[in-house]
Amino acid sequence: MINVLLAGGISMAVALLCTKPFIALLVRRRYGQFIHDDLAHHQVKRGKPTMGGAVIIAAAFVGYFGSHAVLALLTGTGALTVIHNGISLSALLVLFLLTGLGLVGFLDDYTKIRKERSLGLTGRQKLIGQALVTVIFTLAALLVTNEQGQSPASTAVSFVRDTAVDLAFAGPVVAALLVIAWAGVLIAGASNGVNLTDGLDGLATGASVMVFGAYTLIAMWQYNQGCSVAPGPRCYDVADALDLAVIACAIGGACFGFLWWNASPAEIIMGDTGSLSLGGALAGLAILTHTQLLLVVLGGLFVIVTASVIIQVASFKLTGRRVFRIAPLHHHFEMVGWSEVTIVARFWIIAGICITAGLALFYAEWLTT
Repeated sequence: MINVLLAGGISMAVALLCTKPFIALLVRRRYGQFIHDDLAHHQVKRGKPTMGGAVIIAAAFVGYFGSHAVLALLTGTGALTVIHNGISLSALLVLFLLTGLGLVGFLDDYTKIRKERSLGLTGRQKLIGQALVTVIFTLAALLVTNEQGQSPASTAVSFVRDTAVDLAFAGPVVAALLVIAWAGVLIAGASNGVNLTDGLDGLATGASVMVFGAYTLIAMWQYNQGCSVAPGPRCYDVADALDLAVIACAIGGACFGFLWWNASPAEIIMGDTGSLSLGGALAGLAILTHTQLLLVVLGGLFVIVTASVIIQVASFKLTGRRVFRIAPLHHHFEMVGWSEVTIVARFWIIAGICITAGLALFYAEWLTT
């Protein structure tokens, strides 16, 4: 528990204190956001510093490793012992997703700045980058085991825990390919969902804080009810559950500190560097805590925003008509006349409702097992 709180507190402090100097650096280098011409009411944000997700990623790293280091000092444990016993494969895999997709997002943001346009990498380039990161993550999660002989990921499709749908039925090679494909759907869906939601000041950041907070609670519960701690029909067979809570809290804390500067009127935008990395980390936590489909409920706001884009595109291609004035959904409400702050506050409420529903489903399953 102390480790979890330390990770969140350190990462929040780092993001809170380091974002302002990073803004000054971006301003000096003229690394500003370019706004799509369709969003005329957002042209005032043109040139606003972007790539703020780099601060979130760095703060999460400092929070995670710093919490282990501080705990080592408090307990008198040597640094090598902490690295050997405390830092887990599961947390490192989440950090890999956070960094790998953050790099894809950084290249996208940098391309926008260098070419002075609102479009960065092509869709194919983004998908190639996401696919490469996904394949490495999934193979490592399936094939590498921790000291207890557990692999972080499972071949089964999961909701609040592994279901009876196990992809291992197809044999080891085909099963690995199916798991990679399924992980690719989850990671691409989550990263692009957060990316689409990141259109108003603080919207995606605040919603992400809530979802990472939910995963902190879920992973802590799984640790306390783990099969090695509380064996029985309701126990959770999740590798490194406590350390997953640590990394979830570290990323959530980093987002919370960054929100100080990203809330309306934002002084910095997280950019694709932040949105792709945060979505990827959420998908990684869903896969490693064996709550894959529960992410659809916990990240309900991201699902709704993504669905609005899918509906808009499908309707226009099939009928030539638009369902919304503009997609994603939050921009539609701007066109209707809602203020940006009102939209963000109400969408945060929706995110909170989705998270409450997800946590209720998770706990209800444990009660009724």
